[in-house]
Amino acid sequence: MKEGVKKQVKGLSLGDLVRVEWFDASIGKSLSGGLNGIDVPVVSWGVFLGVLGSKNRHIILAQNSFRYADGFYDIDYTAVPLAWTANTTVIAKAHVPVEEAKQLLNSFLVGGKRASIRGKKQEKAVNHG
Repeated sequence: MKEGVKKQVKGLSLGDLVRVEWFDASIGKSLSGGLNGIDVPVVSWGVFLGVLGSKNRHIILAQNSFRYADGFYDIDYTAVPLAWTANTTVIAKAHVPVEEAKQLLNSFLVGGKRASIRGKKQEKAVNHG
């Protein structure tokens, strides 16, 4: 990861609305027998929840939230591999109030989340608790 991207990511705060430019690794077949393993430019927007992961760090963006109970959310999210990140831009600082963003992060951490990682279909994980 480039030094400039590290600095950009360190400047992000919980609850910021951000745009993340990154490169996905697309592996597949082409009818014309084209190249495999092509890097595909991607742009993702969402509410910044943090950088998580012990082995492979990911930028976590909440994209939709479903408030089921006071302080408990189910969320759609995108996890962008930090090593694949090319640029981050803050669209709006503190777009989501910090307390609400903390509740979103907590719901993510306990398992109330939907996934949209590297083009995979969103799946719902239900947390009863």
